[in-house]
Order: sequence, then C-alpha cells, then structure tokens
Amino acid sequence: MLEERIQIPTDAAPLDGMLGIPASATGVVLFAHGSGSSRLSPRNNRVARVLREAGIATLLFDLLSEREAADRANVFAVDLLARRLRDATAWVRLHAATRDLPIAYFGASTGAAAALIAAAADRTIRAIVSRGGRPDLAKSILWKVKTPTLLIVGGDDSPVIRLNEEAYEQLSCERQMTIIPGATHLFEEPGTLEEVTRLAVEWFSQHFGKPRCVQRER
Repeated sequence: MLEERIQIPTDAAPLDGMLGIPASATGVVLFAHGSGSSRLSPRNNRVARVLREAGIATLLFDLLSEREAADRANVFAVDLLARRLRDATAWVRLHAATRDLPIAYFGASTGAAAALIAAAADRTIRAIVSRGGRPDLAKSILWKVKTPTLLIVGGDDSPVIRLNEEAYEQLSCERQMTIIPGATHLFEEPGTLEEVTRLAVEWFSQHFGKPRCVQRER
C-alpha cells in the first residue's frame, strides 16, 4: 500500500494531509473532520484504516491552517470548510495516483455539512457518509444534493438525531439514515465505531461500482 504525506494548496496556507492507497483501489474517500479536529483524529483514522483494508483509498487532511484553527468560530464556518474540501478534491483529480479514481466524502460533525455543500456543486462525487453529522448547517442547499448520502447517528445522541431526521426529509437524493443503538455523539462505546465503519464500507463499495455522472454545476 502506498502511503504519502502530502500538502494541498489553498488560498491561505498549504494544508497537511496523509494519502493512503491500497493496491487496486476502487475509489478514494476524502475525510472532512469537524469540531476542531484534524487529520490526526483517532476515530477517522480508525475508519480510514478499515476502508483501506477494503480496497478504498483515503485522504485525511487538515481543513484549516494552524492560524485559522486557533479561531474557534472557524469550526462552524462550513462554507470555508467546504471550500477546503473542494481544494482537496481538485488536488486528488490532478495527482497521478488518484486522478482516475471515483471520489466520495466522509464527514463528521460540522465536516458533514461541508461535505454536503461541496457535493451540491459537484455531481461527480459518488457518495457521502455522515458520522454524527450536522447536516442542518447546510440546510439551505440540501435540496441541491444529488449524491447518495448515508446519515449515521448514535441512538443516545437525541439532539443530533432530530437534526438528521429533519435533514433527511429535505434531501431529494438517494438517502439512508441509520441509528446505532447505545452510541453517543463520538461513538466511543464498544462496537459502535466498528458499526459505523462497516456501514461506510458497504455504502462506498456500493456506489463506487456505479457509473460516474460527468456533469457539474457551475
């Protein structure tokens, strides 16, 4: 498996990332973390490791520069986070090892809103998985999202369940919402993150096998 430390150019500073590509990868998943996390998020790294074992490439990267991350308000600046996700998507499309792979997004917390916003303007994105996401922060564009979307929420995360249920009703794309019993917002309970990972592998594997739409909104 190829592992490569990379930097993604942005309108601010280059963002550090880690690209992992297994042999014969079927697609690449870009991770959009949230709530002040980074490419080093232990939960996202656990999910990414299993995705790679399933033959799916992964890119974990910082959505904010060090200076930007110091401003707590930027955690909820989902339009900025979505712009950075688009920067990473453009990089993946130019990189020799990934340019021929279909692309999907895995978003957590506010990163899920960023993934939805980025995908709303790019219908070539194959799939989205949201883990404990805040799709309500992207409510103004949910009707535009055509990318198949899986919303995963913890059964003991009541406020976020409600927000995801409301978002689910506004989505007009292929969609699914799964509630994992006994899980809280961070999926720290035994077996809960493993279930998130299993569902993500299934969703991405299913949609990487479908033809890619080549039309993008401008």
